[in-house]
Order: sequence, then structure tokens, then C-alpha cells
Amino acid sequence: MQHLSIFPVLIPLLFGAIMLLPPISRNINYQRIASVIGTLFMLMSTATLLYKVNAEGVQLYALGGWQAPFGIALVADRVSSLMVLLTSFMSFAIMLYAVSGQDKGGAYFHPLFMFQIMGINGAFLTGDIFNLFVFFEVLLIASYALLIHAGGKQKTQATLHYVILNLVGSSFFLFGLGILYGTLGTLNMADMAIKVGQLQGETATLAKTGALLLLVVFGLKAAMLPMHFWLPKTYASASAPVAALFAIMTKVGIYSIFRVYTVIFGEHAGELANIATPWLWPLALLTITIGSIGVFASPGIKTLSANLVIVSSGSLLACAAINSEEATSAALYYMVHSTLASAALFLLADVMSRQRGKAEDRFVRSRPFAQPRLLGFAFAILALSLVGMPPLSGFVGKIMILQATQSSAQTMWVWPLILLGSLAALIIFSRAGTTLFWRHNGSVTAEAEPAKKLEIAGIALLILASPLLVLFGGDVSEYTQLAASYLHDIQASAYGLLPGVAQ
Repeated sequence: MQHLSIFPVLIPLLFGAIMLLPPISRNINYQRIASVIGTLFMLMSTATLLYKVNAEGVQLYALGGWQAPFGIALVADRVSSLMVLLTSFMSFAIMLYAVSGQDKGGAYFHPLFMFQIMGINGAFLTGDIFNLFVFFEVLLIASYALLIHAGGKQKTQATLHYVILNLVGSSFFLFGLGILYGTLGTLNMADMAIKVGQLQGETATLAKTGALLLLVVFGLKAAMLPMHFWLPKTYASASAPVAALFAIMTKVGIYSIFRVYTVIFGEHAGELANIATPWLWPLALLTITIGSIGVFASPGIKTLSANLVIVSSGSLLACAAINSEEATSAALYYMVHSTLASAALFLLADVMSRQRGKAEDRFVRSRPFAQPRLLGFAFAILALSLVGMPPLSGFVGKIMILQATQSSAQTMWVWPLILLGSLAALIIFSRAGTTLFWRHNGSVTAEAEPAKKLEIAGIALLILASPLLVLFGGDVSEYTQLAASYLHDIQASAYGLLPGVAQ
């Protein structure tokens, strides 16, 4: 069990590499079996890891026996173990959907899927900011290829913009790392958190430049305004399993913001304390606003789903700007809800699109669905959850965010925008449901493709998470509160990982 912390990285790496070797690489059925088994193993290992962390405390894994801050360290705490469990559960559900036939559009879908999961899990677990960059690059390289899965001019064009933007972001990331290493002499997050409070004068100013460069990079990943423009077109043009997996991509950027600007540049950081907060406040609120406008302007379900991801990113960034244990706890709960619900909506949009012929997922009149009751029920549950209506998890998550506001000024800005975002989602979902399910031309044709059993199973797993998050809401919120307390406690999140350092 001592190696459990590296399993979320090692399992997808091994399964991805195996699927590149013959005879598995030449047989799609072998790849499907391997992918389902790999994601199931990952789900089991991450669930065990979360249980162990919750029972025994933080698990620090030093690769090769080289101890921090000099070696490569993986840190499984309550925050990172929650995120890798979320990734594994979502990946398993998406893979069930993909093996029903959505993986045939291009070669190497399954190994690329595994490599991207490896990068995402590594980004959540790493305790070293340079290895955060390494895992960012792993997940980005896999995502470049996955985006053009199934080809097409629209996908290639969207991918080009995505690649160029992220290459620029990677350059900024390296510049920021270089500046921080030059001023602090380390890139281990716990060690940086201890040393950053000692910086003064010009050295502190230089470190601030590096820290703000990282904020630009993480904001790009999180689709923070004004770096959000790539997301709607990119997500809407991706194949359904890829778009669903990408629902957690923005959360990697948001997680990095919480980790870096709470642990390293938190209240203890001297001249650099809370340096991200003045920037996060206006950008978070503007991100919610622009996302809500995008929701109103969405011509179809896929674009609507993408714009809802932007709204959720803005809401989470607002929690980062509030910068309190209550806000971080609310963000963790809402992050789980919004990721799973968004992924489910991307998959559902694909099923609905295939049953509507040329109308696809657009909000126009078309032939009826082949499975109107099944799709209508799934659409209604997701709509209520994403709008934030009781008794589903979206309501609980938004209530937690609203309650986390600490001053009248925060309440005055956050409450109206969160509620107006919910109103925008309610209006567009009402319009969409009316058009998609009640306004029809003609009748169901033989070409309409019913959802397969595995597709239904994958979507059902993701939808089921919403009522379960409410049913076990007390336990989940207690866990997120403990996770937030750890993240804001410099003694535990920094000194606790470097026992040889004097406090």
C-alpha cells in the first residue's frame, strides 16, 4: 500500500503503453477491454487512496527515495485525492460511452485517452511546481491529438487555435518557473511556501512577476476572462467522449490556482501575501458575466455546455478570490458537481444530435427523438442540476458559495452574478427543452440511431452523482471542509511535508 499514491499516474501510463504494442494496437476490441479494465483499476485505486488519506492523513511519496525538497514528490492529501477520484470516476463513465462506437473515428484514441488521464492525475498529485509543468505538457500533447479525433475541417481549425494558445501559455509557464527558481532556489511547493515569506525588496518584486506569470497560465487553462475565447468552439467541435473528458481540464487550472496561491502565496507570504486576489476578483466576476451572455447566445446544446463550463469556472474563481476556508470548501463541492454534470451534458448532446438528423444539436425544429422519454428525463435532471434548482447538487453547491461571502461588498457582487447566471441557464434550458422535445417536423425515421446500452450506462453514472452528492451531502461537505482547512494551514501543507525544516 506504500506505493498507492503513484497508482493514479502509473496505471494509465502502463495501459496506454501496452495499447501501443501489437497485437492490441491492431485490434479495437482488445483496446476497448484494456481501457475499461484500466479505468476500473484506476477508480478502485483512487477510491482506496482517498479512504487511506482520510483515515491516516497526507501520503507523501518520494520517487526513487529522494526526499523533498530535492527529489520528485507526489503529495496525496484530501484535496488531490478527491480530484484524482473525480477524474477516475468520470473517465470510467466516459469510457463506457466511448467503447460503444465513439472510439472509431481515428487511430490511437484509447492510448491517448490514457495518457491524458495520466497527465491530469499527475497535475493533481505533484508536490513540485516544475513537475506540474511536465504533467501539463503531457495532458496537453494528448489533448492536441484527441481534439482532431474523427477529423473534419472545423475540428482542425479549432485545434490550431487551441495548440497555438497553449504553446504560448507553456512559454509563460517556463518564464515564471525560471524567475521563481532564481529568487527562491527551489520549486518544491512546500519549500517555496516556507521561503517566500523571507523575500524582500527587489527580490520580492521579481518573485511577484513570476507568480503573476503563473496566474496568466493557470487562468488560460481555467478559461478565465479574457483567455476564455478558445473554449466554446474547441469543446463544441470535439467528439463527445473528448469534450466530456475536457470538462475537467479547466478544473486543473483552477486547482492550480487554489494550490499555488493558497499554499505558496497565502497570508503567510509576507510582501507577496494574497497577490492573486486583486486580479481574481474582477476577472472572476467578468468570467461569470461573459459566460452567462454566452449561455444566452448558444445555438445548440454543445455550445451551451461549453459556456456553462465558463460560468462554473467564474464561480470557482470567485471562491478563490474570497480566499477563505468556507469558500475553498464550497469550491471543492461545486467543482465535483459541475465537472460531472457538464461531462454528462456533452455525452447527452451527442446522443440527441444523432437522433435529430441534419438539425443535430441546434435549437431548431426537427424530427422527433427515437427515445423521447429517456432523453427527456436525462435532460430535465441535468438542466435542474446545472441551473442550481433543489433538490440536486447544483443547488447545494451554489448555496455553499453564496454563504461563503464574508462582507457586504462580496455579497453585493457575488450574489447577483451567481443568481443571474442561474437565471440565464434556466431560460436557455427552458427554451431548449421546448424546442427539442415539443416542436417537431415529421416523424421518427429509420435512420434515427437509438442510444446503446453502454452509452446509457455511462451517462446514467454521471447523472446519478448529482442526487448522491445531496444524499451524502453531510459527509461530502465535512470532507471538503477538512480538505480546505488543510490547504489553508501552512503548518500542515508546508512544514508538515518537510519535517526536517525548523518552524
